[in-house]
Amino acid sequence: MWLALGILLLAWVWGPLSGAREGARISYTEFRQQLERGNVQEVVISGEEIVGELETPANLPAQGRAADDRRFVTYVPSIGDEQLMADLRAQNVEVHTEPERGMSWLFLLLNVLPFLLLIWLGFLLMSRMRSQGQNVFSMGKSRAKTYQPSAERTVFSDVAGSAGAKGELEEVVEFLRSPQRFQKLGGEIPRGILLVGPPGTGKTLLARAVAGEANVPFYSITGSDFMEMLVGVGASRVRDLFREAKQNAPGIIFIDELDSIGRRRGAGLGGGHDEREQTLNQLLSEMDGFDTTHGVLVMAATNRPDILDPALLRPGRFDRQVVVDLPTMADRAKILAIHARNKPMAPDVELEEVARSTPGFSGAALKNLLNEAALLAARGHKDMIARRDIDDARDKILMGLERENLALTDEEIRMLAYHEGGHALLAAILPEADPLHKVTIVPRGRAMGVTEQLPERDKYVYSRAYMLDRLAVMMGGRAAEDLVFDQSTSGAENDLKQATRLARKMVMDWGMSERLGHMAVSGNTEHVFLGEDLGHTREYSEATAREIDTEVKVILEQAYDRALRLLDQHRVGLDAIADALVESEVISGTKVFELLGLGGNGGRPEPREAARRLQ
Repeated sequence: MWLALGILLLAWVWGPLSGAREGARISYTEFRQQLERGNVQEVVISGEEIVGELETPANLPAQGRAADDRRFVTYVPSIGDEQLMADLRAQNVEVHTEPERGMSWLFLLLNVLPFLLLIWLGFLLMSRMRSQGQNVFSMGKSRAKTYQPSAERTVFSDVAGSAGAKGELEEVVEFLRSPQRFQKLGGEIPRGILLVGPPGTGKTLLARAVAGEANVPFYSITGSDFMEMLVGVGASRVRDLFREAKQNAPGIIFIDELDSIGRRRGAGLGGGHDEREQTLNQLLSEMDGFDTTHGVLVMAATNRPDILDPALLRPGRFDRQVVVDLPTMADRAKILAIHARNKPMAPDVELEEVARSTPGFSGAALKNLLNEAALLAARGHKDMIARRDIDDARDKILMGLERENLALTDEEIRMLAYHEGGHALLAAILPEADPLHKVTIVPRGRAMGVTEQLPERDKYVYSRAYMLDRLAVMMGGRAAEDLVFDQSTSGAENDLKQATRLARKMVMDWGMSERLGHMAVSGNTEHVFLGEDLGHTREYSEATAREIDTEVKVILEQAYDRALRLLDQHRVGLDAIADALVESEVISGTKVFELLGLGGNGGRPEPREAARRLQ
């Protein structure tokens, strides 16, 4: 198209310009003199231009031509010459006339160049939009990607843990493969399945496994792909997506990050969002509206189900909500085994022990842990990943990089040693505290030192005794500073923040306050996306608020007094731990128990009554 347009434009411009006359440029006076002498043989008149040929060569000022050339070019004055035609007839000059040429280079610059500039700008704009995946003529088209089976496809055997979620999705795949077994009992395929869970727990991985297992068309798209600056584009893309899925039914549509278009309508300080709400309305209509969709299953994933529109979650649209929670310790071991298949592991690596040392890690975090361990092993030119590499990788993920260039004085190092020693001693002797794993005064990230505790198992229910022991461990650093140095430092900032937050939850959410009793006073904290402080409604009086503050302060003071008392009773052990930290910077939990004379097995004294006796 562009080539044809260029050829037509050249023909249009070059046609008039190609008729440019050749000859010596002479003055009109010279032309009249040659005409009076009868030396002009013929002329061609085109507007004000006169091109002619002399009878005999004359000494004309030829521009780049031979001096005896007979052809010449001149122009009629703008005031005209009424005698010209009479004189030409008198001299028997043969006269030819041609239409005046309406094109010149000046005319081209003034009229054609802006037109060409607009064409060039339009071409540049379309090229840029095409490079960004946009097209003016396909703005309302769906951007969903169709799953193509390949050798690297993901199946359910590649997904460890999440047994309940896999069971729900395996049933859907089986329904798509052989629907007769369910239909004979009157069963219908769910309209929608919503995968809910924290980030990194494998929601998208499960969707890829469904795509790998099901032998039906699978369309994947993210919620942000529907959104555009122009209102109505998102709804058009939803219609186009479902139209294509209906034509190839049965099929599956997977929408990742559903909360980007499924937020509650009319929420926030500024009211609604026209484009998002129209897109959501179209999605609701396609899933279960007047024109129902048959044979199309909608899967979606989100980690914010609390902000989704209620109409989206009702039966008939998303019939099933599958919770994909953080993996348990057994599931973490299975996930680690999958990610360790292509990584050479040293004999000292026990994946069950690594799983126990990574509570709260998601599947993505476990994958990142082994990847960081592999990078650390490669940095040390090792052939296998050792247990030390995995420990260093875990410390790097949880606590950050070592701050190697940080210069501390001997007094500051000793103060850090006693601060972390206070945490470590209380973690060792308190019976409900999590087992002590390691203590270090090596600065990492924003922390100057860390006391690391690892639970024996995954916990889902916490007792008040466990909370009180945990608060005492948190206060151990500040109590050690006051006991040994008789002063407080800024190193307890994070400890105090965590302790205050935990004590407030004990009082307001868990009913662990003697004064307030069995009452939750946290209020309504469901914020959509704007105005969180304005949207927070407090369901208690000012008097209750003062009681809450007083009770939180009492719990924190009791935890501090308990920590201070225990550290004073075991001052010899505290000094021993601090000296060991100053000397080696890092000591294990087993070493701490040895310094306290408790013995130990894997960081936990046996029997546990020894810790109670020490209190």
